[in-house]
Amino acid sequence: MNAIVECVPNISEGRDTDLIGTIVDAARIDGCSILSVEPDADYNRTVITLAGDPEAVASAATELSVEAIRLIDMRQHSGEHPRLGVVDVCPFIPIQGIDMEACATLAAMVGANVAERTGAPVYLYGASASSPGRTKLSSLRRGEYEGLEARLTDGAATNHDITRHPDFGAETWTQEAAKSGGCTYGARPVLIAYNVNVPEPDAIVAKRIGTIVRGSGRIIARQGDSKLRTSGMIPSVQGMGVVLEQHGISQVSMNLTNAEECGLLHSFETVKSLAADHGLEVTGSELVGLVPLRCMLEAGRWYAPESRDDNALVAAAVVGLGLDAFGPFDAPSRIIEWAIKEAMA
Repeated sequence: MNAIVECVPNISEGRDTDLIGTIVDAARIDGCSILSVEPDADYNRTVITLAGDPEAVASAATELSVEAIRLIDMRQHSGEHPRLGVVDVCPFIPIQGIDMEACATLAAMVGANVAERTGAPVYLYGASASSPGRTKLSSLRRGEYEGLEARLTDGAATNHDITRHPDFGAETWTQEAAKSGGCTYGARPVLIAYNVNVPEPDAIVAKRIGTIVRGSGRIIARQGDSKLRTSGMIPSVQGMGVVLEQHGISQVSMNLTNAEECGLLHSFETVKSLAADHGLEVTGSELVGLVPLRCMLEAGRWYAPESRDDNALVAAAVVGLGLDAFGPFDAPSRIIEWAIKEAMA
């Protein structure tokens, strides 16, 4: 069995299609397939999915990162999505014939190479984290790009000392660091980036729902530097509300970190129910990146319990979840197993 690894670089550019194309071209390496390129103008972010031979994917991710850092200037960047730098996050995910430990090693190798070639500060997270306190991406990203200068000058940063400094690259605020921001590499299981559309222009309800569904919950009271927090509904969900100016709506933007515990169906119906409590009817949803087949089949069985064929179940899931809200949903290129099979044929 040939080893297959997936890698999903998220770069901080979602509007300049020519520039994005140049960056993606740097990843065109034998043995690595580019499964998807998904820019988002509101988030000003592009999610790229690579898959293939582990060494080839590592090389592709390295070249893509170096080119992105060369072409993107974080000093000019703005967007709705939280971000720390040019390559905001670049996870490696084991798919076949490779374990998490090997993916963690690949991610660390790529991060070290990128830092050496560009001078960018590089942080490791997930299974690649250098200590338990650096495992969560949200902890490393706290303060975002705008807080990075304070972190690297030991100023009034929002980060605890354990997450303040990078694993590789610039440890002080250099011109290279100012341009690139912090870049984050790691290894993790399959994660689903999934957004549910809420028909409001200001994200008031979407933001409330985000704090209710996400595992970290919401801060309900403050007293000086102390905070009182209540847990959210679903431990394996990271969520927030954002405005999509281009579409005149808002989204509950989620990362589903454990598809076995909460997949597309559970998260969609949860947001749908909470939005209805505020008199709003969700208007479909959006998948960013790829999704495991089992999640689509689960949703299909709910919306079309009489169906037995995989294709029919997937079609039912697309309709039930409203995955075609922004355009046709091409299942063969959006379902991990199907996309890899096609790419490797």
